[in-house]
Amino acid sequence: MKPIDEIDDLLTRAGAQWRADEPSAPEPDLERITGASRRPQRWVPVLAAASVVAVAAVTLSLLPNGTPATPQSGPPAPATPEAVQSFANRNEPTGSNDDLLVRDGSKVRVSGQVIAAPNVAPVFCPDRPIPTIGYLPGKAPAPTCPDGLKVALTGVNVNLLTDLETIQGVRTGRATLTGIWTNRTIAVQQQAAPTPPPNVVTPPLPCPPPKGGWPVKPSNLDDPKVTQFLDKHRDQAFGPVIYHPYGEGRTKPVVIFVGVAHGDRAAFRKAFEAVYKGNLCVAPAQLSRGDADQLSGKLAGLMDRDDLGITSSHTAMDGASENVQLLVYTDAVKAALAPIGLGKLRIEPAVLPVA
Repeated sequence: MKPIDEIDDLLTRAGAQWRADEPSAPEPDLERITGASRRPQRWVPVLAAASVVAVAAVTLSLLPNGTPATPQSGPPAPATPEAVQSFANRNEPTGSNDDLLVRDGSKVRVSGQVIAAPNVAPVFCPDRPIPTIGYLPGKAPAPTCPDGLKVALTGVNVNLLTDLETIQGVRTGRATLTGIWTNRTIAVQQQAAPTPPPNVVTPPLPCPPPKGGWPVKPSNLDDPKVTQFLDKHRDQAFGPVIYHPYGEGRTKPVVIFVGVAHGDRAAFRKAFEAVYKGNLCVAPAQLSRGDADQLSGKLAGLMDRDDLGITSSHTAMDGASENVQLLVYTDAVKAALAPIGLGKLRIEPAVLPVA
C-alpha cells in the first residue's frame, strides 16, 4: 500500500498547486441568476450572447419561431460621450407608432411561413413562439396557423416558396410577399425569397471606462444584500445587466449596468455602492423593473384575444421599452394598447406598411 499512498499524495499536492496558480473568476454565478422564469404567458427565451448577459428583470429576445438570432461578433463598441448621452433614448418608442398602422388598401410586406392546405386559400402565418417537438419520420402533424394570426393570400405561387415541403398533404414554405391589405387578406403583387433573420446587436455599455480601462476585480452580485437592495428598489431601477466590455474570459473584467428610471441617480449609486463591490455602470433608463412587470402583466391579459394577434412581449435589455410582437398594427390594436401607454411600448408587427 505504501507506493499507492505516495502516488496519491503526489497527485494531491500537484492538484493543489495547479488550483493555486489558476486566476480566480471575477464573474458571479450566472447560471443561478439567468435561470429564473418570468410571468405567465410571457415569452422568456434565453440568448447566450458572446459579450453581454441580461439578468433579473431583463429578458433577451429569440426569433419568434424559436431560432436564436445571430449575435454580432466581437465585444460591444466602447461607449462614446454621445452614446452615453443618448443611451436612455435608444430604441425609445415613438409614442403612437402611427408609422406602422395598416388599414384596408395599405400596401404591406410580410416575410415568413406560407401554408397551403388542400381546397382552401393559402395563408401567411407569422413567426411565433413554438415548442420544439421531435417526431418520427412521417409522423409530424400537418402545419397549421392559429385563427387569430392567419392572413389569407391571393396571387401567391406556392411552387416558388423557399424550403417548400409537403407534410400530411399540406404544402408549406417561406417567402417575402408584397401586396395590398384588405380585410385580413393580402393580394400578392410581388413574391421573393424570405428575409433572413436580423442580427442581434449588443448595445454599447452606456458608461465610459475609467482611465486605463475597466479593471479585473471580483463582483459580489450574488450577495443576498445586493439582491435585496435591487428588489427593494425595483420601482426605481432596472437590471442588473452583466457586460463583458472586452470579451468573456476568466481574466476579463465584468461590469454591472443598472438603469435608474426614477429618482436621484447619484443618490441611488451611492446607496448601491454600500452593498455592491465591483465594476459598476449607472445610467438613465426609461423603465424600472416594476414598470416592466406592470406593462408585461397588462400585455399578458391581451394575448388571449384573437382579434389583436399579440404573440409575445419582452423588455428591452436597456430598459428603454416593452417590445410587443404582433401580427398587424391596426387602429383596433392601437386602441386596445393605448390604456397601457403607447409611449412605453415598441411595436414589432409582422405585417409592415410599405411607403
